[in-house]
Amino acid sequence: MTESDISRIIEMAWEDRTPFEAIERLYGLNESAVVELMRKEMKSSSFRMWRKRMSGRQTKHLKIRPPGITRAYCPTQYKR
Repeated sequence: MTESDISRIIEMAWEDRTPFEAIERLYGLNESAVVELMRKEMKSSSFRMWRKRMSGRQTKHLKIRPPGITRAYCPTQYKR
């Protein structure tokens, strides 16, 4: 995996409206693999802050996501 891939995965993991399923579809990493990547690539304080923020967040899982939440892309953001 390239550094730019890792950077993009971290960015997607921080975004509220990007579900873990989207990361898995694009990069083949399930939620636990994303957690491990975040743990490895981030400072421990940043990782703890991210985990606290993500725990219980409905928008990070498609199955429990409220209806009407869609992923809006910025025109300058690349799509795969």
